[in-house]
Amino acid sequence: MGLLLKVFIPLLGLALAFYFYSGSDNFSEEMLRGKRVIVTGASSGIGEQMAYHLARMEAHLLLTARTEAKLQKVVERCLELGAASARYVSGSMEDTTLPEVVVKEAENTWGGLDMLILNHIGSSYFNYFNGDVGHVRRLLETNFLSYVAMTVSALPMLKESEGSIVVVSSIAGKAGSPFIAPYSATKFALEGFFSSLRHEFIIDKVNVSITLCILGYIDTESAVRAVSHAIRDTPAPKGECALEIIKSGALRQRELHYPARVVTSTLLLRAIAPDFLDSLIRSNYNLENMRRTQPPGR
Repeated sequence: MGLLLKVFIPLLGLALAFYFYSGSDNFSEEMLRGKRVIVTGASSGIGEQMAYHLARMEAHLLLTARTEAKLQKVVERCLELGAASARYVSGSMEDTTLPEVVVKEAENTWGGLDMLILNHIGSSYFNYFNGDVGHVRRLLETNFLSYVAMTVSALPMLKESEGSIVVVSSIAGKAGSPFIAPYSATKFALEGFFSSLRHEFIIDKVNVSITLCILGYIDTESAVRAVSHAIRDTPAPKGECALEIIKSGALRQRELHYPARVVTSTLLLRAIAPDFLDSLIRSNYNLENMRRTQPPGR
């Protein structure tokens, strides 16, 4: 009986995960028409693709990222694609004042906000952890604390509109992998904070949804450049990933798993066979291509 429960309960969880977390057929682009949306990390990769999808859906867009020249081009393209409006605020989320500046721009421009998509990440390395605690602190500021700050600033408007918070996270925030310890720490932090916040919203009857997007390996330029020499997997397409993120937020889903099969099966193995999952993860790396580095000053 004990063995049966050990097998049955995770399988039931897998079935429920596919039911609740996979894309729904009742999504319509009309759901985003005229909506006021902030997208962070919008100058390239998944964020850029989300901006283009939302533009085609005729949303109002406020985009932010570090590089102003890239943001200008993305905004121009969004207007060509049919965005109801498109603006940008450039800056680094290492600047602790930027989250409030971005949200204030939305308030001054639109007088409200319907969806906050948190997608930006700070620069990190793909290698053995080199003991650089300062790097972990800086990455936590960008990948985690700025998400909290953006949420706090945007929450009054989101409460008024009964809007949505979409948090772009990673399978690295559910199951540890080698060579990304600082990055993985920030993604686990997002999982803990926003899952806890969701409880409090429900208790306080705050009708603001929180969608955690658990992503696998995606074919963004930065990800492929960083890890393709060491990972044997084939990355999933960023355009499709971006669309699934938007759908999950519009449908107010609890979680998105993308690619669904890869992410959900990983979580199932974590529940029933964690040691096997760990060995499977390690076997997916070309370790001969990894070289240890020393932190600055050592």
